Amino acid sequence: MTVSVSATAGAVRRGSAFNDPRLRSIVYQVVLLAIIVAIGWFLVSNLIHNREVRGIATGYGFLAREAGFAIAETPISYAPSDPYARAFLVGLVNTLKVSILGIILATLLGLVVGISRLSSNWLLAKLAAGYVDIVRNIPLTVQLLLWAGLIRVSAPPPRQALNPVPGVFVSNRGIQTPAIEDNPVFLWVGVAALAALVIGWGIARWARWRQERTGQPFHSFWTGLGLFIGLPLVVWLAGGAPAAFELPELKGFNFQGGWTLTPEFAAMLIGLTVYTAGFIAEIVRGGILSVSHGQTEAARALGLHSGVTLRRIILPQALRTIIPPLTSQYLNLTKNSSLAVVIGYPDLVSIGNTIGNQTGQAVEAISIFMAVYLFISLSISIGMNIYNRRMALKER
Repeated sequence: MTVSVSATAGAVRRGSAFNDPRLRSIVYQVVLLAIIVAIGWFLVSNLIHNREVRGIATGYGFLAREAGFAIAETPISYAPSDPYARAFLVGLVNTLKVSILGIILATLLGLVVGISRLSSNWLLAKLAAGYVDIVRNIPLTVQLLLWAGLIRVSAPPPRQALNPVPGVFVSNRGIQTPAIEDNPVFLWVGVAALAALVIGWGIARWARWRQERTGQPFHSFWTGLGLFIGLPLVVWLAGGAPAAFELPELKGFNFQGGWTLTPEFAAMLIGLTVYTAGFIAEIVRGGILSVSHGQTEAARALGLHSGVTLRRIILPQALRTIIPPLTSQYLNLTKNSSLAVVIGYPDLVSIGNTIGNQTGQAVEAISIFMAVYLFISLSISIGMNIYNRRMALKER
């Protein structure tokens, strides 16, 4: 009888232990993790086996091999004899170029449209609202194809290129303009411009500190602008003021020399800017509406102009609401740049697809631009979060 009672008590204890929610959750998580690992192992082993059967190498050694293909738009030096790693770098620079310019232009356009939506001018407000409604409801891919088609169709072929200004030609191959020939002095001019930005940032911080303690303002903006223009100019003059220009010339079926704004880059930049600005406009409008109307009334009571009120009172407070969703739009614009393959702009994804098709190592190629986009996105998030913390209200 005693043995039976002990066995029954042990069974009860075991059953009560399994009924513990914490133990049950751990068991379920372990089982789920084991299933995920098993599926991952199966997929990886299957991939390796299929590659061995087809004689496809594994790893990133292909990056050192010769690329053997040309790239239409190369902001840095590149030749088909360069390795695949160099081709990836060209795609990365193209992606960064269109993304950075797109972020700047979309922010400016979105700010203007967002403020216009709140304008007392009926026509301006309705035009801004129509812009937002149309742009946000048409897929970005369709808009990119539209802009690319409009640019190519509206411009004449190279032999009938428009020549509005001497040395400038407009055709369906792009806009060709004179370009300054490369010179080592320009590297130091760039260093001087960067140094001027750093010095200007330091002056702005000092001016803010000085005004908080003495109440005396200091025009740090004009001082910084003078440094940004003057310091590189002094370096350029000290380096002999090189200003030799390379003029574009029609050779065969296209222009050679000079600087070219390609239709693909223009369509990509316009499409990203116009599309993202529609979302930024709504973010700006919402941020401005989140500021109490009493702030505007107080500014009017002090006799401040509406432009000064918006710039000095409303927008600084609205930024605290605007920055978090604005970060998401910057990330979306950067990731949407991967749609460049639709219109033939040689971005990172487009070049990565070409490399994957040539080498058969598509998984490695995809992993490279996945890692690059992850790094870019994290960099944007970290930078915007730092700025957001600086703009946040500090509790005393």
